[in-house]
Amino acid sequence: MSPRNSHATAASAWYRQPVLWLGMAIFIGSLAGCVWMIVLGVHHADTPLETSHKIFDVPVSAGSRHAPR
Repeated sequence: MSPRNSHATAASAWYRQPVLWLGMAIFIGSLAGCVWMIVLGVHHADTPLETSHKIFDVPVSAGSRHAPR
């Protein structure tokens, strides 16, 4: 291998491509954001609404109206 080819190969190595580093940084940042949203969701739980009617035609309580057979 000539010195010219080895220099071109070293210059085009994956770790010398700034767009790959940018892509990895964006990917890691988005994963960190997902984890942060999960942590926030666990710490700030949604409190149930105190209503007796249906919300979007879905019963608020999980109980059944019919007796088990």
